[in-house]
Amino acid sequence: MNQLNTRILVVEDEPKVASFIKLGLEKNGFSCEIAYDGSIGKRMFDAGDYDLIILDVNIPYMNGIELCKEIRSSNQKIPVIMLTAMGTTEDKLLGFDSGADDYLVKPFEFRELLARIRSLLKRISIAETGGNILSFLDLEVNLNTYEVKRSGKKIDLTQKEFALLVYLLRNKGRVVSRIDIAEKVWDITFDTGTNVIDVYVNFLRKKIDKDFSPKLIHTQTGVGYILKAGKE
Repeated sequence: MNQLNTRILVVEDEPKVASFIKLGLEKNGFSCEIAYDGSIGKRMFDAGDYDLIILDVNIPYMNGIELCKEIRSSNQKIPVIMLTAMGTTEDKLLGFDSGADDYLVKPFEFRELLARIRSLLKRISIAETGGNILSFLDLEVNLNTYEVKRSGKKIDLTQKEFALLVYLLRNKGRVVSRIDIAEKVWDITFDTGTNVIDVYVNFLRKKIDKDFSPKLIHTQTGVGYILKAGKE
């Protein structure tokens, strides 16, 4: 993706923060437009052709969680970064569950935001130019269309279930720990007091393995999970 032609929509109600982001993005060759509340952000998204969206959570009229869900109802592919002062693990999980691809907590360094933007755009570019199909046995994942099939049967996944499956596929045959999953899929530090990783793996198993054989997602007791063919 040509950075000079990349359009970014920033939905942020604090004028100083919005101006800071816009100035930084434009200095780095991006085109940037600002919406100061969720309602305007929704209208601009519907009318525009953006390549990436940056969302605050606490914005007027329609908060960032609601707006992200609205965006995902019509567009599964566009990268969404949540940029907010709400930084608990629960806040982050809520953001990811609404469809966000990344979550950055304020205060932040612009260079980190820039790195995350470039990483997401690179991921999209790779998917669009090749290497867009991941497969293992009868399981097939299309990174362009977000379509998942097993034995030719379409399987509907949430945004985070899809990201978890892609991570397991890219590491097939290798045990990945809960820490790995938390950091790579949720971009959070793993909290040993929560079972959120196990819950999502179980969600994924019900959709990927329950009605099919062989089972693909396996538990490595005390370590983590592995995608492979065979019994537990």
